[in-house]
Amino acid sequence: MIKTLFKMVIFLIAFNSLGQNSLEAVIKNAEDNTPLLGANAVIEGTNIGATANIDGELSLTNIPNGTQKIVFSFVGFVSEEVSLDFPRKTNDTLQVLLQPGGEEMEEIFIQSTRSRRTIADLPTRVEVISGEELTEKGNMKPGDIRMLLNETTGIQTQQTSAISENSSIRIQGLDGKYTQLLKDGYPLYSGFSGGLSLLQIVPLDLKQVEVIKGSSSTLYGGGAIAGLVNLISKTPGEERELNFMLNATSALGLDVSGFYSDTYGKLGTTVFASYNLGSPYDPADIGLTAIPEFDRYTINPRVFYEFTENTKLDVGVNTTVEERTGGNIRYLEGDEVEDPFFERNNTARSTLQSGFEHSWNDNNRFNLKNSFSFFDREIETGKYTFAGNQFASYNEASVVLGTETMEWIGGLNLWVDRFEQDVLTNAPVVDYEHFTYGAFVQNNWSATDWFQLETGLRTDYQNEYGWFVLPRVSAMFTINDALTTRIGGGLGYKTPSVFTEDAERLQFRNVLPIDVSTTEAENSIGGNFDINYRTELFDIIEFTSNTLFFYTKIDNPIILENTSEGVFEYLQPEGFIESKGIEANLKFGYKDFKLFTGYTFADVKRTENGNTFQMPLVSKHRLNNVLMYELHEKLKIGLEGYYFSPQQLSDGATGQDYWIFGLMMEKLWDDFSIFLNFENFTDTRQTRFDSIYTGSISDPQFRDIYAPVDGFVINGGIKLFF
Repeated sequence: MIKTLFKMVIFLIAFNSLGQNSLEAVIKNAEDNTPLLGANAVIEGTNIGATANIDGELSLTNIPNGTQKIVFSFVGFVSEEVSLDFPRKTNDTLQVLLQPGGEEMEEIFIQSTRSRRTIADLPTRVEVISGEELTEKGNMKPGDIRMLLNETTGIQTQQTSAISENSSIRIQGLDGKYTQLLKDGYPLYSGFSGGLSLLQIVPLDLKQVEVIKGSSSTLYGGGAIAGLVNLISKTPGEERELNFMLNATSALGLDVSGFYSDTYGKLGTTVFASYNLGSPYDPADIGLTAIPEFDRYTINPRVFYEFTENTKLDVGVNTTVEERTGGNIRYLEGDEVEDPFFERNNTARSTLQSGFEHSWNDNNRFNLKNSFSFFDREIETGKYTFAGNQFASYNEASVVLGTETMEWIGGLNLWVDRFEQDVLTNAPVVDYEHFTYGAFVQNNWSATDWFQLETGLRTDYQNEYGWFVLPRVSAMFTINDALTTRIGGGLGYKTPSVFTEDAERLQFRNVLPIDVSTTEAENSIGGNFDINYRTELFDIIEFTSNTLFFYTKIDNPIILENTSEGVFEYLQPEGFIESKGIEANLKFGYKDFKLFTGYTFADVKRTENGNTFQMPLVSKHRLNNVLMYELHEKLKIGLEGYYFSPQQLSDGATGQDYWIFGLMMEKLWDDFSIFLNFENFTDTRQTRFDSIYTGSISDPQFRDIYAPVDGFVINGGIKLFF
């Protein structure tokens, strides 16, 4: 009896073991043979699966006998199907190589944080527009970067002139003066030179655009309370690049741009040049230009020299000359008009910048940066003229020391900003001369595989407003390969300046200089928390989500008040501005289709002397939707839809909500491509549902511009690649 039971147990164990097989596998990137942490293996038709560890290893158990189909997958890579017979004849570990494809994350190195880490390794939340996305947005508005920024979640470009298109950048609903615009890390667009900057930067020579939302004053000093936008230029690559773009619009606009880069041994160069033409355009037939008349010439040569593999120098010149006139369209078209209203901007912008870098190894280097900027601008409106010139200089020396896990960055900088107004009337001039001395230190610590910490401290001394101490901290938690969170915050400041959106709307007429003795710098505190999640839905749809929660408080903000008849003065009443809200971005990828959906909720309020009210020109609810169909290097088709909720206006009224739709197409060949863009094809215009001015056509008093005024515009052209 016992022998019989023993035989039965042995038989059951042996029978059961025949249906319980196992498989060891290693999953790697086929291009560089690196392990894929978090890759998945699933036996088709069962719930048997496993996830790879940091070495790409995984183990499948309880595999039934017979032929089994195993699916190996990882977000951003092409899935691999393998059929195996069980029991296997060998117990060798299966090697699986996955090919990159679909939504593979580019290895994008970020410059704005002063580190040399990739976007995936940074505790500071950085949004990057690069590659194909930058190219697509450049097709839609080749002449400037307004659309490139305005179609980014949480960012709105605010038009400050109804007839000349002057615009500023608003991040998370805060006024444009709280956003710092950089070019390759140089603060070239502040003060008087900031008014037309968005209209005079052409995107063709940009490699990528980096956006840091929230207080960033610790990184680059005053002015980055809402965040910063860093425009990164192209540099010479291993192969020569020669591109041309020709674009024309249904509004009789023309854009011609060219970019060249190459290397000659130790010497490299890039040259960008463009000509941009605009014709006066009045789609509403109200007698005033929605698009002004303008002629602009830009040339940006840059030279790179490599003394040794570890020692490099680059020197560049950026020059832009433009005449821009908006106003009475009959007058601009050459008709004789009695007492015509117009706004003419003549500008000349020139910057010399240089950078020197010496590296001891991959983790230790010294950098020296310098820029000199000269900006002249004359604003003429009939019988009134405001003109002046601005000189700005930025000098910085920094050093990076550390290892793969611990990095220290320290430096000193001097920022000089001087403005001299041409004396044309008896009104007080708004001249100033500012010196800002700064010292900063930053630590990047990769404590573990799942926790990274970035801390920083900056101390600035400004010659009129004294000392500022600005701490900052950011942390990143990698829960697993699919889930990452970041949290951070810091302090910021902004020294008062007469050159704000409010003064720009007045062409600086009768704006008094700031009284330093009765004002102080604006100070801020801000923080944000975001959650990033990446996965594959139903094994066929690549899905990415990012949710950001933000908060910023600005104490004692400077405001421009009409203190007497026609005279405007900057005052600083007791109070504060609060900006809080949510940004949500969803991205779906299925074969050749991509869907981007973004939502912004921005609640921006101002409290003054105990009274609280909504800040004007803030769309509390915004939707960004883009559907793309793309055959790699052959065809691109994109459909866009953007929603703006009602906005509070400065005169107490409420603007109407609206949608904007666009359609873009591009057909690509080896040496050229043809593109066509139907922007705002539903012809959404403020002049269709609201007025943009009161008074007469000879003396218009402009209201807030909260919706497009140019309406439906078609543009298209050709790009050549050599």
